[in-house]
Amino acid sequence: RAREIVAQNPERYYYADQYNNPSSWHGHYHTTGPEIINQTQNRVTHFLCGLGTSGTMMGAGSYLKEYDETIQIIAIQPEGPFHGIEGLKHMDSSIKPGFYNENLPDTHLPVRTEDALDMTRRLAREEGLLVGISSGAAAFAAIESAKLLKEGVIVTIFCDNGYKYLSDRFWTDGNNQ
Repeated sequence: RAREIVAQNPERYYYADQYNNPSSWHGHYHTTGPEIINQTQNRVTHFLCGLGTSGTMMGAGSYLKEYDETIQIIAIQPEGPFHGIEGLKHMDSSIKPGFYNENLPDTHLPVRTEDALDMTRRLAREEGLLVGISSGAAAFAAIESAKLLKEGVIVTIFCDNGYKYLSDRFWTDGNNQ
């Protein structure tokens, strides 16, 4: 219906279509990717990114692979199709964005909802970071990945904040964590 409305009144409306608009990944290719290289002083070895629209992963990940093909691109996604990690997609059971390239990630790292929620609470309690659940999933994945490395520089992205979840009960769930 939204496309219909835009087609009938293109001078009044704009349809962003974040799942198919190449601007989604182009922005990250031209900004986020170079910033990661700059901020890590060319030392990044692993880029972990959640899959929602996949714009961040496709843009920054493509840039990083072109910059240095040895950089590992790791897609973070929920463990299964029925999950509570808002903002992330389980790609095997979802309609894939038009620009999603399943060959870009070197591997996929599944995250359980419970682990994402626990990490979200932990980041608030121990680090003073009020992040959303998909960011909790990203932090969990980064920490789990770091446990497997002897050395390396891992970069992940926190794409959401926790303000929209303030009234959710998950802050008090989890054995008073």
